[in-house]
Amino acid sequence: MDKFFKKQLWSFMLLILPAALFAQKDVTQFLGIPVDGSKPDMIQKLRDKGYTISPYKKDVLVGEFNGTDVNIYVVTNNNKVCRIVVADANTKGETDIRIRFNKLIQQFKNNKKYLSMPDSTISKYTIKDDEDISYELSVKNKRYEALFYQKAADYDSLEIEMSNLLKKGTLSDADKEHLSAIMKKIFDSNNFNKAVWFMISELYGKYSISMYYDNEYNRANGEGL
Repeated sequence: MDKFFKKQLWSFMLLILPAALFAQKDVTQFLGIPVDGSKPDMIQKLRDKGYTISPYKKDVLVGEFNGTDVNIYVVTNNNKVCRIVVADANTKGETDIRIRFNKLIQQFKNNKKYLSMPDSTISKYTIKDDEDISYELSVKNKRYEALFYQKAADYDSLEIEMSNLLKKGTLSDADKEHLSAIMKKIFDSNNFNKAVWFMISELYGKYSISMYYDNEYNRANGEGL
C-alpha cells in the first residue's frame, strides 16, 4: 500500500470515526447516562450520581429523582442494558397520584429534549379532577400512561432546516426534494427508538408511578425465537 493511499485512508477514517462513535451514543439517556452497556457498569455510573444500593436487594438503587424518593432498576437483554425503571418508593392516594401524574405530563411537555406523536395530545393524557381512578383501573382496565420521546441529536437542526425551507413559500422542485429528504430523516431517525414513558400502578388502594427509559435498539426483537 503506497504512502499516498495510506494517508487518504487515514484521513477518511478520521472523518467517519467521530460520526460513528457519536451515532453509537445517540440512545436514550437517563441523567445524561446512555441506557446501554453492561449492568455492572450502569449501576456504578448511577452510584457515581449519588444513588446507593438498596439494603434489601443488591442490584436495586435508591435515592431521589425529580423530587421523589425512588427505587431504580436496571433491565438487560443479552447482557446489554435496555431499560431503566424509576419506581416511586412510596405509595400515594388518588388525589396525590393524579396531581403527580398531571405534573409529570406538563414537565415533559415543557422540556425541549422531548417530543410526542401528533395524536398524543396532552388533553388525552391528563387526568380530570372528577375521574375515579380506582374504578377506571379495576373495572374498565384503563391504563394511565403517557409516552414521550427523547429527540435525536440532529432533530433540532433538521427542524430548523425544514422551517427555513417552508418560509420560502413557493418551493422549487429541488426545494421539494430537499424538504422530502429532511422529513424522511426526521421520521427515519432514532427519535422513536428513544422512548420514555410512565404509568400509574395500584396496589391495595394505593398508587405509585413508574417511569421507563427504553433503549429500543437493545430490546428483545425475537432474535432468539
